[in-house]
Amino acid sequence: MERHRALGEQLPPLTVHEAAVEADRCLYCYDAPCTHACPTHIDIPKFIKKIATRNLRGSAQTIYAANLLGATCARVCPVQELCEGACVLNAEHKPIAIGRLQRYAMDYAKAGGVKPKARGVAAGAARKIAVVGAGPAGLSCAGELAMRGHEVTVFEKRELPGGLSTYGIIGLREPVDVAIDEARMIESLGVRIKTGVEFGKDVTLEQARAEFDAIVLSVGLGATPALGIPGEEAIVDGLAYIEMSKTNAASLRVGRNVVVIGAGNTAVDCATIAKRLGAERVTIVYRRTVREMTCYAHEYQFVLSEGIEFRFLAQPCGVVMRDGEVAGLECLRVELGEPDATGRPAPVVVAGSEFVIEADQVVKAVGQVRPALAAAMGLKTEKGYIAVSADFETSVAGVYAIGDCIRARGAASTVMAVQDGKLAAEALHAKLGAVAAVAEVR
Repeated sequence: MERHRALGEQLPPLTVHEAAVEADRCLYCYDAPCTHACPTHIDIPKFIKKIATRNLRGSAQTIYAANLLGATCARVCPVQELCEGACVLNAEHKPIAIGRLQRYAMDYAKAGGVKPKARGVAAGAARKIAVVGAGPAGLSCAGELAMRGHEVTVFEKRELPGGLSTYGIIGLREPVDVAIDEARMIESLGVRIKTGVEFGKDVTLEQARAEFDAIVLSVGLGATPALGIPGEEAIVDGLAYIEMSKTNAASLRVGRNVVVIGAGNTAVDCATIAKRLGAERVTIVYRRTVREMTCYAHEYQFVLSEGIEFRFLAQPCGVVMRDGEVAGLECLRVELGEPDATGRPAPVVVAGSEFVIEADQVVKAVGQVRPALAAAMGLKTEKGYIAVSADFETSVAGVYAIGDCIRARGAASTVMAVQDGKLAAEALHAKLGAVAAVAEVR
């Protein structure tokens, strides 16, 4: 129970009074910068105005109109970089707490059973569609299609729906029950979610193409890549570390002296878990500098406030073992050279600069490998990601892809995945409607 509290939601829900006061601060801008900064283009002044006038049902419906996963995005979106970062009050005052107000409206929707309004569908135009993966992109797409009258089945290989929202985002930002409740809301729209079903194994592409009019792949990315260093078998996978902290925190082993390899948001989450669950010292090791870190600036400031240390310009080269137990991480000093394929300066090892960071637990959080399903299905790829057209169709006709598995450019995020799902559903609905119309003419 103590561990559960340590990783509980970082910010409490707003009270009725707090929400009213915060909503009244909004200037309700015309052509609001915050709405433009939101990847799903929620009408932010409108939903906040409805909170101010005590119309919480209307506020929730305004959010749903642009984003079916408003409860998740209210918690995990980097609002400091997006809507709140664009707030006109930033110049001289504190920006409106848009994320917390959105959560307030979504919490009301959950408690009151408020559901999104149907989008409407032309008579006889309904189609059967399979969505592979019940993460944010897949759930968004499935819900949008169902609200247009289509029959949607989601295949999810994990035991629970929600994808990274359920398994891969620290509980401080999104508890498991929030992700599950949102998946259940999508089910209530008429979507059928089948968990424990792996596409390509339990359901083949041939079977799916025979049964469904279209297939949408929302498979995310794969496992954490190997570092290729001696002793790597003793390193803990960062995604597994986060998953255990959310689904079985009582059984999660946390070292006294923990080293986390990587400097993205997942690494920050792993370091935070270790610190909050009792590690005396937590160190993040990164082979570049603070300027090249992929975590958000506010996340970096957060972990500094948690007392987490950083070792920059250090490249792991081996795990030090003593009597079968982890005793440290051996590293090499590096210097930054010319830009590599990522556009960031490449680390260049300094010969003879080996040193050891003491540790009894090493966790790696160095990104994820590209989706293996692309090769298995013979799909065209770009930098290892699934290549798609402007309408999200892959190189195989009738097969679409959305979310992190197509993010060859730009940063991957939950809100971008949700927007992918929405846009793909709109494109697919239009295409299937056109196909239906042609069929009727014939």
